[in-house]
Amino acid sequence: MTSRNMDGLDSGQLLLICAAGLLTIAGIAHTAAVGLVGPQVAIGFGALIAAGELARLTMPGNREVAPISTAAALGYALLLDVGGEPATHSALQVVAVMAVGMIAGGLPHLAVGRAPRLDAIARRLFSGSLLAFAFRPLADVLRPEQGEGWWAPLGVMTVLIGLMLAADVVIASMLRAEQVRTAFGVAVRDETRMAAPLGAAVAASGILLALASHSMDMTALLAFAAPLLVTQVAFRKYAGIRATYLQTIRALARVTEVGGYVEPGHSRRVSRLAVAVGRELGMAEPELLELEYAALMHDIGQLSLSDPIPGGATVLTDADQARRIAALGAEVIRETGVLGRVAEIVRRQCDGLEKNPPAASRIIKAANAYDDLVSGSTDRDRAAAALERLRFDGGAEYDQDVVTAMARVIDRLAPVNRL
Repeated sequence: MTSRNMDGLDSGQLLLICAAGLLTIAGIAHTAAVGLVGPQVAIGFGALIAAGELARLTMPGNREVAPISTAAALGYALLLDVGGEPATHSALQVVAVMAVGMIAGGLPHLAVGRAPRLDAIARRLFSGSLLAFAFRPLADVLRPEQGEGWWAPLGVMTVLIGLMLAADVVIASMLRAEQVRTAFGVAVRDETRMAAPLGAAVAASGILLALASHSMDMTALLAFAAPLLVTQVAFRKYAGIRATYLQTIRALARVTEVGGYVEPGHSRRVSRLAVAVGRELGMAEPELLELEYAALMHDIGQLSLSDPIPGGATVLTDADQARRIAALGAEVIRETGVLGRVAEIVRRQCDGLEKNPPAASRIIKAANAYDDLVSGSTDRDRAAAALERLRFDGGAEYDQDVVTAMARVIDRLAPVNRL
Protein backbone atom coordinates (compact mmCIF):
# COMPACT_ATOMS: atom_id res chain seq x y z
CA MET A 1 0.00 0.00 0.00
CA THR A 2 1.19 3.52 -0.78
CA SER A 3 3.00 5.12 2.12
CA ARG A 4 1.30 8.27 3.42
CA ASN A 5 2.15 10.72 6.14
CA MET A 6 -0.30 11.88 8.79
CA ASP A 7 -1.61 14.64 6.51
CA GLY A 8 -2.55 12.16 3.80
CA LEU A 9 0.26 13.05 1.39
CA ASP A 10 1.79 10.15 -0.48
CA SER A 11 5.47 9.78 -1.30
CA GLY A 12 5.13 11.29 -4.78
CA GLN A 13 3.42 14.41 -3.44
CA LEU A 14 6.03 14.81 -0.72
CA LEU A 15 8.85 14.49 -3.26
CA LEU A 16 7.27 17.13 -5.49
CA ILE A 17 6.68 19.50 -2.57
CA CYS A 18 10.28 19.10 -1.41
CA ALA A 19 11.59 19.78 -4.93
CA ALA A 20 9.44 22.90 -5.21
CA GLY A 21 10.58 24.00 -1.75
CA LEU A 22 14.24 23.69 -2.72
CA LEU A 23 13.61 25.64 -5.93
CA THR A 24 11.87 28.37 -3.92
CA ILE A 25 14.76 28.66 -1.47
CA ALA A 26 17.31 28.76 -4.29
CA GLY A 27 15.33 31.33 -6.28
CA ILE A 28 14.72 33.69 -3.37
CA ALA A 29 18.30 33.36 -2.09
CA HIS A 30 19.75 34.08 -5.55
CA THR A 31 17.47 37.06 -6.12
CA ALA A 32 18.27 38.48 -2.68
CA ALA A 33 21.99 38.09 -3.35
CA VAL A 34 22.17 39.68 -6.83
CA GLY A 35 19.22 42.06 -6.52
CA LEU A 36 15.88 42.22 -8.31
CA VAL A 37 16.32 42.82 -12.04
CA GLY A 38 13.54 44.97 -13.51
CA PRO A 39 11.68 45.46 -10.23
CA GLN A 40 8.57 47.08 -11.72
CA VAL A 41 8.09 44.25 -14.20
CA ALA A 42 8.74 41.61 -11.54
CA ILE A 43 6.26 43.20 -9.15
CA GLY A 44 3.62 43.52 -11.88
CA PHE A 45 3.86 39.87 -12.92
CA GLY A 46 4.09 38.79 -9.28
CA ALA A 47 0.90 40.70 -8.47
CA LEU A 48 -0.92 39.00 -11.36
CA ILE A 49 0.33 35.60 -10.17
CA ALA A 50 -0.95 36.40 -6.67
CA ALA A 51 -4.34 37.48 -8.05
CA GLY A 52 -4.54 34.23 -10.01
CA GLU A 53 -3.78 32.17 -6.93
CA LEU A 54 -6.43 34.09 -5.02
CA ALA A 55 -8.96 33.16 -7.72
CA ARG A 56 -7.92 29.51 -8.06
CA LEU A 57 -10.64 26.90 -8.51
CA THR A 58 -11.21 23.18 -8.17
CA MET A 59 -12.08 21.24 -11.31
CA PRO A 60 -13.71 17.78 -11.57
CA GLY A 61 -11.60 15.04 -10.04
CA ASN A 62 -10.52 17.37 -7.21
CA ARG A 63 -7.97 19.06 -9.48
CA GLU A 64 -6.92 22.49 -8.24
CA VAL A 65 -6.03 24.91 -11.03
CA ALA A 66 -5.10 28.61 -11.23
CA PRO A 67 -5.27 29.64 -14.92
CA ILE A 68 -4.46 33.34 -14.42
CA SER A 69 -1.53 32.59 -12.13
CA THR A 70 -0.15 29.97 -14.51
CA ALA A 71 -0.48 32.20 -17.58
CA ALA A 72 1.27 35.09 -15.78
CA ALA A 73 4.09 32.78 -14.66
CA LEU A 74 4.55 31.47 -18.21
CA GLY A 75 4.49 35.00 -19.60
CA TYR A 76 7.20 36.13 -17.18
CA ALA A 77 9.35 33.08 -17.97
CA LEU A 78 9.05 33.79 -21.73
CA LEU A 79 9.50 37.57 -21.51
CA LEU A 80 12.04 38.99 -23.97
CA ASP A 81 11.54 42.71 -23.50
CA VAL A 82 9.08 45.24 -22.09
CA GLY A 83 8.39 48.30 -24.19
CA GLY A 84 11.68 47.80 -26.04
CA GLU A 85 13.74 47.39 -22.87
CA PRO A 86 15.41 43.95 -22.76
CA ALA A 87 14.22 41.60 -20.00
CA THR A 88 17.43 40.20 -18.57
CA HIS A 89 16.13 38.48 -15.45
CA SER A 90 17.35 34.96 -14.73
CA ALA A 91 15.46 31.69 -14.40
CA LEU A 92 16.01 31.75 -10.64
CA GLN A 93 14.38 35.19 -10.46
CA VAL A 94 11.39 33.73 -12.34
CA VAL A 95 11.20 31.02 -9.68
CA ALA A 96 11.40 33.63 -6.90
CA VAL A 97 8.63 35.80 -8.43
CA MET A 98 6.39 32.76 -8.94
CA ALA A 99 6.97 31.50 -5.40
CA VAL A 100 6.35 34.86 -3.73
CA GLY A 101 3.25 35.48 -5.87
CA MET A 102 1.83 32.05 -5.09
CA ILE A 103 2.48 32.46 -1.37
CA ALA A 104 0.91 35.95 -1.35
CA GLY A 105 -2.16 34.68 -3.22
CA GLY A 106 -2.54 31.72 -0.88
CA LEU A 107 -2.39 33.67 2.38
CA PRO A 108 -5.98 35.07 2.23
CA HIS A 109 -7.30 31.54 1.67
CA LEU A 110 -5.25 30.31 4.59
CA ALA A 111 -6.59 33.13 6.80
CA VAL A 112 -10.19 31.97 6.27
CA GLY A 113 -9.39 28.30 6.75
CA ARG A 114 -9.16 27.23 3.08
CA ALA A 115 -5.65 25.88 3.02
CA PRO A 116 -4.26 25.51 -0.51
CA ARG A 117 -3.24 22.10 -1.78
CA LEU A 118 0.52 22.08 -1.44
CA ASP A 119 0.98 19.46 -4.15
CA ALA A 120 -1.00 21.55 -6.68
CA ILE A 121 0.99 24.71 -5.91
CA ALA A 122 4.24 22.73 -6.02
CA ARG A 123 3.33 21.30 -9.42
CA ARG A 124 2.56 24.73 -10.86
CA LEU A 125 5.84 26.10 -9.50
CA PHE A 126 7.85 23.11 -10.72
CA SER A 127 6.37 23.20 -14.24
CA GLY A 128 6.93 26.94 -14.55
CA SER A 129 10.50 26.49 -13.32
CA LEU A 130 11.17 23.87 -15.99
CA LEU A 131 10.11 26.35 -18.68
CA ALA A 132 12.17 29.17 -17.12
CA PHE A 133 15.35 27.08 -16.93
CA ALA A 134 14.88 25.98 -20.55
CA PHE A 135 14.03 29.41 -22.01
CA ARG A 136 15.84 32.11 -20.03
CA PRO A 137 19.37 31.09 -21.20
CA LEU A 138 18.10 31.53 -24.78
CA ALA A 139 16.48 34.93 -24.24
CA ASP A 140 19.44 37.03 -25.39
CA VAL A 141 19.88 34.95 -28.51
CA LEU A 142 16.18 34.91 -29.41
CA ARG A 143 15.48 38.58 -28.73
CA PRO A 144 14.97 40.03 -32.25
CA GLU A 145 16.82 43.11 -33.36
CA GLN A 146 14.91 46.05 -34.80
CA GLY A 147 13.33 45.05 -38.09
CA GLU A 148 13.69 41.32 -37.49
CA GLY A 149 10.69 39.02 -37.29
CA TRP A 150 9.33 37.23 -34.24
CA TRP A 151 8.78 33.86 -35.90
CA ALA A 152 11.92 32.24 -34.49
CA PRO A 153 11.20 33.28 -30.86
CA LEU A 154 7.55 32.28 -31.28
CA GLY A 155 8.54 28.86 -32.58
CA VAL A 156 10.94 28.23 -29.71
CA MET A 157 8.33 29.43 -27.19
CA THR A 158 5.70 27.13 -28.65
CA VAL A 159 7.97 24.08 -28.64
CA LEU A 160 9.23 24.64 -25.10
CA ILE A 161 5.82 25.38 -23.66
CA GLY A 162 4.47 22.25 -25.37
CA LEU A 163 7.26 20.21 -23.77
CA MET A 164 6.51 21.82 -20.41
CA LEU A 165 2.81 20.95 -20.65
CA ALA A 166 3.71 17.38 -21.60
CA ALA A 167 6.02 17.13 -18.57
CA ASP A 168 3.26 18.58 -16.38
CA VAL A 169 0.80 15.95 -17.63
CA VAL A 170 3.31 13.18 -16.87
CA ILE A 171 3.89 14.51 -13.35
CA ALA A 172 0.14 14.90 -12.76
CA SER A 173 -0.47 11.38 -14.08
CA MET A 174 2.15 9.85 -11.80
CA LEU A 175 0.57 11.56 -8.79
CA ARG A 176 -2.95 10.66 -9.91
CA ALA A 177 -2.11 7.02 -10.52
CA GLU A 178 -0.66 6.77 -7.02
CA GLN A 179 -3.52 8.64 -5.34
CA VAL A 180 -6.51 6.87 -6.91
CA ARG A 181 -4.83 3.52 -7.64
CA THR A 182 -5.30 3.51 -11.38
CA ALA A 183 -3.05 2.42 -14.23
CA PHE A 184 -0.50 5.01 -15.33
CA GLY A 185 -1.69 4.84 -18.95
CA VAL A 186 -5.27 5.53 -17.87
CA ALA A 187 -4.08 8.43 -15.70
CA VAL A 188 -2.16 9.93 -18.66
CA ARG A 189 -5.26 9.69 -20.84
CA ASP A 190 -7.46 11.31 -18.20
CA GLU A 191 -5.01 14.08 -17.37
CA THR A 192 -4.48 14.84 -21.07
CA ARG A 193 -8.23 15.07 -21.63
CA MET A 194 -8.71 17.32 -18.61
CA ALA A 195 -5.65 19.50 -19.29
CA ALA A 196 -6.10 19.98 -23.04
CA PRO A 197 -8.71 22.79 -23.19
CA LEU A 198 -7.50 24.78 -20.19
CA GLY A 199 -3.82 24.10 -20.90
CA ALA A 200 -4.13 25.33 -24.48
CA ALA A 201 -5.82 28.55 -23.36
CA VAL A 202 -3.28 29.19 -20.61
CA ALA A 203 -0.29 28.41 -22.85
CA ALA A 204 -1.55 30.70 -25.62
CA SER A 205 -2.22 33.46 -23.09
CA GLY A 206 1.27 33.13 -21.63
CA ILE A 207 2.92 33.38 -25.04
CA LEU A 208 0.75 36.32 -26.11
CA LEU A 209 1.41 38.08 -22.81
CA ALA A 210 5.16 37.77 -23.36
CA LEU A 211 4.95 39.00 -26.97
CA ALA A 212 2.47 41.81 -26.24
CA SER A 213 4.73 43.24 -23.57
CA HIS A 214 7.12 44.23 -26.38
CA SER A 215 4.76 46.90 -27.74
CA MET A 216 2.20 47.37 -24.96
CA ASP A 217 4.58 47.70 -22.04
CA MET A 218 3.03 46.80 -18.66
CA THR A 219 -0.49 47.52 -19.95
CA ALA A 220 -0.31 44.03 -21.51
CA LEU A 221 -0.88 42.60 -18.03
CA LEU A 222 -4.22 44.39 -17.71
CA ALA A 223 -5.22 43.72 -21.31
CA PHE A 224 -4.74 39.96 -20.99
CA ALA A 225 -5.99 39.60 -17.43
CA ALA A 226 -9.57 40.36 -18.50
CA PRO A 227 -10.06 37.49 -21.03
CA LEU A 228 -8.27 35.11 -18.67
CA LEU A 229 -10.68 36.10 -15.92
CA VAL A 230 -13.66 35.44 -18.21
CA THR A 231 -12.24 32.01 -19.05
CA GLN A 232 -11.73 31.25 -15.38
CA VAL A 233 -15.29 32.30 -14.52
CA ALA A 234 -16.59 29.94 -17.22
CA PHE A 235 -14.56 27.04 -15.84
CA ARG A 236 -15.69 27.89 -12.30
CA LYS A 237 -19.34 27.74 -13.38
CA TYR A 238 -18.74 24.41 -15.11
CA ALA A 239 -17.07 22.97 -12.02
CA GLY A 240 -19.86 24.32 -9.81
CA ILE A 241 -22.54 22.76 -11.99
CA ARG A 242 -20.77 19.40 -11.89
CA ALA A 243 -20.47 19.55 -8.10
CA THR A 244 -24.12 20.55 -7.65
CA TYR A 245 -25.23 17.82 -10.03
CA LEU A 246 -23.38 15.15 -8.07
CA GLN A 247 -24.74 16.47 -4.77
CA THR A 248 -28.27 16.32 -6.18
CA ILE A 249 -27.82 12.74 -7.32
CA ARG A 250 -26.40 11.76 -3.93
CA ALA A 251 -29.40 13.34 -2.21
CA LEU A 252 -31.77 11.54 -4.58
CA ALA A 253 -29.99 8.23 -3.92
CA ARG A 254 -30.58 8.66 -0.17
CA VAL A 255 -34.37 8.64 -0.68
CA THR A 256 -34.31 4.84 -0.75
CA GLU A 257 -32.39 4.80 2.54
CA VAL A 258 -34.64 7.36 4.25
CA GLY A 259 -37.70 5.43 3.09
CA GLY A 260 -36.33 2.22 4.58
CA TYR A 261 -35.98 0.41 1.25
CA VAL A 262 -32.24 -0.21 1.64
CA GLU A 263 -29.81 -0.15 4.53
CA PRO A 264 -28.22 3.20 5.47
CA GLY A 265 -25.05 3.87 3.49
CA HIS A 266 -25.72 1.12 0.94
CA SER A 267 -25.78 3.36 -2.15
CA ARG A 268 -22.66 5.24 -1.06
CA ARG A 269 -20.75 2.00 -0.35
CA VAL A 270 -21.76 0.46 -3.67
CA SER A 271 -20.77 3.65 -5.49
CA ARG A 272 -17.32 3.82 -3.88
CA LEU A 273 -16.64 0.14 -4.46
CA ALA A 274 -17.87 0.29 -8.06
CA VAL A 275 -15.70 3.32 -8.88
CA ALA A 276 -12.67 1.66 -7.25
CA VAL A 277 -13.25 -1.49 -9.32
CA GLY A 278 -13.71 0.63 -12.46
CA ARG A 279 -10.35 2.27 -11.83
CA GLU A 280 -8.79 -1.13 -11.23
CA LEU A 281 -10.08 -2.22 -14.64
CA GLY A 282 -8.71 0.92 -16.34
CA MET A 283 -11.92 2.85 -17.02
CA ALA A 284 -11.49 6.49 -18.06
CA GLU A 285 -12.84 9.34 -15.92
CA PRO A 286 -15.95 10.09 -18.02
CA GLU A 287 -16.88 6.40 -17.74
CA LEU A 288 -16.17 6.47 -14.00
CA LEU A 289 -18.45 9.48 -13.59
CA GLU A 290 -21.32 7.66 -15.31
CA LEU A 291 -20.54 4.60 -13.21
CA GLU A 292 -20.70 6.68 -10.03
CA TYR A 293 -24.04 8.21 -11.00
CA ALA A 294 -25.51 4.82 -11.91
CA ALA A 295 -24.18 3.12 -8.77
CA LEU A 296 -25.65 5.84 -6.54
CA MET A 297 -29.09 5.40 -8.14
CA HIS A 298 -29.00 1.68 -8.87
CA ASP A 299 -31.71 0.90 -6.29
CA ILE A 300 -34.04 3.82 -6.95
CA GLY A 301 -36.51 1.47 -8.63
CA GLN A 302 -37.28 -0.02 -5.20
CA LEU A 303 -39.40 3.07 -4.49
CA SER A 304 -42.09 1.45 -6.64
CA LEU A 305 -42.40 -1.56 -4.34
CA SER A 306 -45.42 -1.74 -2.05
CA ASP A 307 -43.59 -4.23 0.19
CA PRO A 308 -39.87 -3.42 0.56
CA ILE A 309 -37.38 -6.26 0.17
CA PRO A 310 -35.94 -7.16 3.60
CA GLY A 311 -32.80 -5.07 4.00
CA GLY A 312 -33.14 -3.99 0.37
CA ALA A 313 -30.95 -6.95 -0.63
CA THR A 314 -31.88 -7.50 -4.27
CA VAL A 315 -29.26 -10.25 -4.46
CA LEU A 316 -31.62 -12.38 -2.36
CA THR A 317 -34.71 -11.79 -4.51
CA ASP A 318 -35.70 -13.58 -7.71
CA ALA A 319 -34.19 -12.49 -11.02
CA ASP A 320 -37.47 -11.29 -12.56
CA GLN A 321 -38.20 -8.93 -9.68
CA ALA A 322 -34.62 -7.63 -9.72
CA ARG A 323 -34.89 -6.87 -13.45
CA ARG A 324 -38.26 -5.18 -12.90
CA ILE A 325 -36.78 -2.97 -10.18
CA ALA A 326 -33.86 -2.08 -12.45
CA ALA A 327 -36.20 -1.21 -15.34
CA LEU A 328 -38.37 1.01 -13.13
CA GLY A 329 -35.29 2.77 -11.78
CA ALA A 330 -34.03 3.36 -15.32
CA GLU A 331 -37.35 4.98 -16.26
CA VAL A 332 -37.10 7.35 -13.30
CA ILE A 333 -33.54 8.33 -14.29
CA ARG A 334 -34.47 8.71 -17.96
CA GLU A 335 -37.09 11.30 -17.01
CA THR A 336 -34.26 13.73 -16.21
CA GLY A 337 -33.62 13.98 -19.94
CA VAL A 338 -29.83 14.18 -19.52
CA LEU A 339 -28.85 10.83 -18.02
CA GLY A 340 -29.74 8.47 -20.85
CA ARG A 341 -26.51 6.48 -20.65
CA VAL A 342 -26.77 6.25 -16.86
CA ALA A 343 -30.36 4.99 -17.18
CA GLU A 344 -29.21 2.29 -19.60
CA ILE A 345 -26.47 1.19 -17.17
CA VAL A 346 -29.04 0.90 -14.36
CA ARG A 347 -31.55 -0.92 -16.58
CA ARG A 348 -29.05 -3.58 -17.62
CA GLN A 349 -27.44 -4.16 -14.21
CA CYS A 350 -29.37 -7.42 -13.77
CA ASP A 351 -28.75 -8.82 -17.25
CA GLY A 352 -26.85 -12.07 -17.53
CA LEU A 353 -23.47 -12.11 -19.23
CA GLU A 354 -24.96 -13.81 -22.28
CA LYS A 355 -26.76 -10.51 -23.03
CA ASN A 356 -23.43 -8.64 -23.01
CA PRO A 357 -24.35 -5.80 -20.63
CA PRO A 358 -22.09 -2.72 -20.42
CA ALA A 359 -19.00 -2.99 -18.23
CA ALA A 360 -20.48 -0.46 -15.78
CA SER A 361 -23.61 -2.61 -15.39
CA ARG A 362 -21.51 -5.70 -14.66
CA ILE A 363 -19.49 -3.78 -12.06
CA ILE A 364 -22.61 -2.44 -10.31
CA LYS A 365 -24.18 -5.88 -10.25
CA ALA A 366 -21.16 -7.38 -8.50
CA ALA A 367 -20.64 -4.42 -6.16
CA ASN A 368 -24.32 -4.42 -5.16
CA ALA A 369 -24.29 -8.16 -4.51
CA TYR A 370 -21.16 -7.89 -2.41
CA ASP A 371 -22.57 -5.09 -0.25
CA ASP A 372 -25.90 -6.92 0.13
CA LEU A 373 -23.99 -9.93 1.47
CA VAL A 374 -21.54 -7.99 3.65
CA SER A 375 -23.82 -5.10 4.74
CA GLY A 376 -20.96 -2.72 5.38
CA SER A 377 -19.12 -5.10 7.68
CA THR A 378 -15.32 -4.91 7.79
CA ASP A 379 -14.95 -8.52 8.91
CA ARG A 380 -12.46 -10.14 6.54
CA ASP A 381 -13.96 -13.62 6.87
CA ARG A 382 -17.37 -12.29 5.88
CA ALA A 383 -15.84 -10.43 2.95
CA ALA A 384 -14.01 -13.57 1.83
CA ALA A 385 -17.24 -15.60 2.05
CA ALA A 386 -19.10 -13.01 -0.03
CA LEU A 387 -16.40 -13.00 -2.71
CA GLU A 388 -16.40 -16.79 -2.76
CA ARG A 389 -20.14 -16.78 -3.33
CA LEU A 390 -19.75 -14.36 -6.25
CA ARG A 391 -17.15 -16.69 -7.73
CA PHE A 392 -19.33 -19.74 -7.10
CA ASP A 393 -22.31 -18.03 -8.74
CA GLY A 394 -20.17 -17.14 -11.76
CA GLY A 395 -20.88 -18.27 -15.27
CA ALA A 396 -23.88 -16.32 -16.51
CA GLU A 397 -24.27 -14.21 -13.36
CA TYR A 398 -21.13 -12.27 -12.48
CA ASP A 399 -18.21 -11.21 -14.63
CA GLN A 400 -15.23 -13.00 -13.08
CA ASP A 401 -12.81 -10.31 -14.25
CA VAL A 402 -14.89 -7.84 -12.25
CA VAL A 403 -14.97 -10.15 -9.22
CA THR A 404 -11.19 -10.64 -9.39
CA ALA A 405 -10.62 -6.86 -9.59
CA MET A 406 -13.04 -6.38 -6.71
CA ALA A 407 -11.11 -8.87 -4.59
CA ARG A 408 -7.90 -6.90 -5.18
CA VAL A 409 -9.62 -3.62 -4.29
CA ILE A 410 -11.18 -5.02 -1.11
CA ASP A 411 -7.93 -6.61 -0.02
CA ARG A 412 -6.12 -3.31 -0.51
CA LEU A 413 -8.69 -0.99 1.04
CA ALA A 414 -10.22 -3.07 3.82
CA PRO A 415 -7.25 -2.73 6.25
CA VAL A 416 -7.78 1.04 6.42
CA ASN A 417 -11.60 0.73 6.28
CA ARG A 418 -11.91 3.09 3.30
CA LEU A 419 -15.10 1.49 2.00
